[in-house]
Amino acid sequence: MSISVLAQNLRGSEIIKIAGEINELKRQGQNIANLTIGDFDSNIYPIPAELKAGIVDAYNHNQTNYPPADGMLTLRESVSALLKNRYNLTYSANEILISGGSRPLIYSTFLAVVNPGEKVVFPLPSWNNNHYSDLLGAEAIMIETTAENNFMPTADDIRPHLKDAALLALCSPLNPTGTMFGKKDLEEICDLVIAENKRRPAGQKPLYLMYDQIYSQLTFGDFTHYDPVTLRPELKDYTIFIDGASKCFASTGVRVGWGFGPAHIIDNMKAIVGHMGAWSPKAEQVAMASFITNDAAVDNYLSDIKGKIQTSLNTLHEGFQALKAEGFNVDSIIPMGAIYLTLKIDYAGKTTPDGTVLKDSADINFYLIKEAKVALVPFSAFGTDDNVNWFRASVGASTLQDIQQLIPRVKEALAKLK
Repeated sequence: MSISVLAQNLRGSEIIKIAGEINELKRQGQNIANLTIGDFDSNIYPIPAELKAGIVDAYNHNQTNYPPADGMLTLRESVSALLKNRYNLTYSANEILISGGSRPLIYSTFLAVVNPGEKVVFPLPSWNNNHYSDLLGAEAIMIETTAENNFMPTADDIRPHLKDAALLALCSPLNPTGTMFGKKDLEEICDLVIAENKRRPAGQKPLYLMYDQIYSQLTFGDFTHYDPVTLRPELKDYTIFIDGASKCFASTGVRVGWGFGPAHIIDNMKAIVGHMGAWSPKAEQVAMASFITNDAAVDNYLSDIKGKIQTSLNTLHEGFQALKAEGFNVDSIIPMGAIYLTLKIDYAGKTTPDGTVLKDSADINFYLIKEAKVALVPFSAFGTDDNVNWFRASVGASTLQDIQQLIPRVKEALAKLK
């Protein structure tokens, strides 16, 4: 064997595979409405002007050497102020860790609290928890969710799996669905974590909760973001939050993420991130420290970007609801948060004009890419079975006109199926 067992068995990103198909069609001159990547087209959604100017200024002032391993103190203090101001969460600078986006924070959370072979519990669909479990050699306990509950897990779903688990990984608003926990559902899950930790004898490692709220400032209408520590303050000793600037400020390439939680866990995560070299660039940290405490600039930017994203999501949702009303076997869940819409396109078993039978969600997706020039991501890319014919549509890289124009193409492509 020329490579490690880990390298041999680690699965690649299904989203990247879909992107390869899209790129090949684009190379051939075709124009594809790409609703696959959880990112923003920076020409449609540029980062805040104040943040951009701050980054340029920081480089002009030669802020280009190594930052501290846990992040610039000024940024950690600014994050502390932001958490208090916008979430009423009290975390000091030594309970906050800065990294190059949220991925190193998630991976370092796994490494800090989970031993190989221990159980990690998370719902399906969800983003990358299966891959991080594989990287660590953890036992992934994957919980199927249902459309009836907006693909969010309930306490009843989770209850049978928490005994002796090391980590419960949750996300709201959820990637890939754009749906969110209601207050009562999250409270009931919090109570399960509390009960499990009370059950454990002295000396046993507690059950930790990783709560990814990277999309928490992108919520729409009457939908409200809730977090475990606000609902159940006694969970503060066991909850590690994943957050940052990537999504709410359309700054995925700026690479500034922040995690926060119990100081002893954050301190160990700091050592892990430091050894990985997964720091956020210093100039970007300097600029972010200034920007996120500029309440007027933050509020203005969020108001603008949320309005644009919500309009795109609503347009897509209303388009699919119109198709459903016409008798097409499709559906969608009302937009709640993030940049995603959950779509059902249930055409498995149907035959294409060239006689090909669509066996599963992947086949449906590639048919739509070729026939409707629309690319989605099947939930199978987020851990579900191939026969779950639900899809993630990400609107961050498309204009409103792109979205308006794709609905008739989807209708025409679906009408050809027999």
